[in-house]
Amino acid sequence: MKVKGLRWWVIALIALATVINYIDRQALVVLWPSISEDLYPDKTMTERKEIYALISVVFMFSYAFGQSIFGKIFDKLGTRIGFVLSIGFWSISTALHALASGVLSFAFFRSILGISEAGNWPGAAKGNAEWFPATERAFAQGLFNSGAAIGGIVAIPTIAFLTVYFSWQMIFIIIGLVGLLWLVPWLIIVKAPPKKHPWLTEIEREYILSGQEEKSDTETKIEAYNPEVKELLGRKQSWGVIIASAAIDPIWWLFVFWIPIYLSEVYNMDVKAIGIYGWVPYVGAMLGAWFGGLLAQNRLKSGWNVNKTRKMVITLGCLIMLPALLALSNPGSPVAAVLIMAAVLFGFQTAIGNVQTLPSDLYGKKTVGTLSGFSGTAAKLTGAGLVALVPMLTTGGNYTPAFVIGASLAFIVMASVWVLIPNIEPLKKKN
Repeated sequence: MKVKGLRWWVIALIALATVINYIDRQALVVLWPSISEDLYPDKTMTERKEIYALISVVFMFSYAFGQSIFGKIFDKLGTRIGFVLSIGFWSISTALHALASGVLSFAFFRSILGISEAGNWPGAAKGNAEWFPATERAFAQGLFNSGAAIGGIVAIPTIAFLTVYFSWQMIFIIIGLVGLLWLVPWLIIVKAPPKKHPWLTEIEREYILSGQEEKSDTETKIEAYNPEVKELLGRKQSWGVIIASAAIDPIWWLFVFWIPIYLSEVYNMDVKAIGIYGWVPYVGAMLGAWFGGLLAQNRLKSGWNVNKTRKMVITLGCLIMLPALLALSNPGSPVAAVLIMAAVLFGFQTAIGNVQTLPSDLYGKKTVGTLSGFSGTAAKLTGAGLVALVPMLTTGGNYTPAFVIGASLAFIVMASVWVLIPNIEPLKKKN
């Protein structure tokens, strides 16, 4: 049996995994007002925020640790088995949240969730590099990045709706089971890499593989550069990727972890009201993921080189984020607030898809997962730092300091890409 456009089926499954990934992690975010009232009725709003921040930081550190682990796992075992391990463990750990009864148990289950969920991103980057030619990678990256946004759009109103019929414990069990069901089509469809997949047409196989071979002006194939870790970290381009990731990711986590809490604290919304407003920013994120990918693909096909394309799209995304983050200092109505947040996440997703393709632009396929894992680890550590600071930065419900820090980070992203990666192109071994 031959399936036309099989690579799109593969990236669709990865995007769906990303949707499930965000539903699972957003469950605690959306349910926290109800959970905290149930478990900590005598605590103040600030004390509940501190408990939530502590649990979230545990998740982030575990996530950072998991990024490096799963980067190596995907490079060693391949995309197929890597995703089975990642989504299998995170689905089980999500369901186990139903057993949590306090800080320690929530932190423990969030830790398992963080380690296993981290595999989604180096796995997605590796799957992209494996299944797509260079000209389509930014668009493919945008597709599965949009899964995070769709997960946010779906998760907040869906979980708010489920609270009408189920306890928070049962909601964790239900969404955990969804991830396990994803494994069935994944194991059926992703039988092998493109070189050996029996369902892949010869035309598509040749299109994928030929588009991954970099050639010089004389059409001589350049051997892929796959350095050892020490050499990898000795290149300034690697640090350009790592710093850009470490600067841009906290902006995303600022909103992922705090939108429902922000709406609850600043506008006095309960879980059901959060379900009405909280999904709007993720629409901007979804549109930004598509826009950033399509824009990069359009420029590459029109003749722009990778260096010019990536830098233009990343810079554009950051320039969209900067004024929007500053505008959140005084948004006015809740409608204005979520619309401005949508603009921030639009800019974020415009940029992030192209930041995440940088490892595959610079190195061979055997190194993509490793560098993606390192940059993901750095990103989660900085994200954890900002998440931990939010209760202190937002004392009295004033979130302005957090948004100003976010704007500063957007500037650092641009600087790291322009300064540390003078030319985005396949690197060669140093003589």
